[in-house]
Amino acid sequence: MTTQALSTYPEAVRDAVARTRDVVAALHAELPRWGLVVWTAGNVSQRVVVDPAAGPGPDDLLVIKPSGVTYDDLTPAAMVVCDLDGTLVDGDRSPSSDTAAHAYVYQHMPHVGGVVHTHSTYATAWAARGEEVPCVLTMMADEFGGPIPIGPFALIGDDSIGRGIVETLRDSRSPAVLMRNHGPFTIGKDAKAAVKAAVMAEEVARTIHIARQLGEPVPIASSDVDSLYARYQNVYGQG
Repeated sequence: MTTQALSTYPEAVRDAVARTRDVVAALHAELPRWGLVVWTAGNVSQRVVVDPAAGPGPDDLLVIKPSGVTYDDLTPAAMVVCDLDGTLVDGDRSPSSDTAAHAYVYQHMPHVGGVVHTHSTYATAWAARGEEVPCVLTMMADEFGGPIPIGPFALIGDDSIGRGIVETLRDSRSPAVLMRNHGPFTIGKDAKAAVKAAVMAEEVARTIHIARQLGEPVPIASSDVDSLYARYQNVYGQG
């Protein structure tokens, strides 16, 4: 399965696609490294952004993994390029079965530059219960600004999952949603940020599950959640 549509784009766009392929391929290696996926499950995508100095670029391309390919085989060249209708633009393989969901998020959340989906054990267990992960850790207040919400049940293959992601996260500070009976999807300013959110979602889902085996976790006051979130998002780190 090959298409040559990318050859019709300007050189600056093709260069941006090549850089994005490198990034997305490298970030896929983080999913098994952090224990977030098994076999060929899961996917990372990133919106293609052209350096403004090179002139105007497309707002309609994403890079994502091909469907059913093992992580050891996910080289930059193996990545596929699609438009925001989920149509293949460049690549030798069929795109991920979640491509339509990713594309829908990019279409309807312009600030999102990266999307990740995993089947990580603890976060997916909460999704199987249809239960949000409560915000009872400062780490969670920092990263998610509240609970990790539950999204609706949706079948794979069209943009139904994407619609559920957007509907759930549009008015939420959380970069993660647990799609009911399915698993976590995360968003970020780029793919690296979305991968971080996926790692953090699994960590807090695991920790809070363990805490609940010992008793009822102690909630954090909403005002303190707000304060922690503001500090972490605006002050923490190297700016």
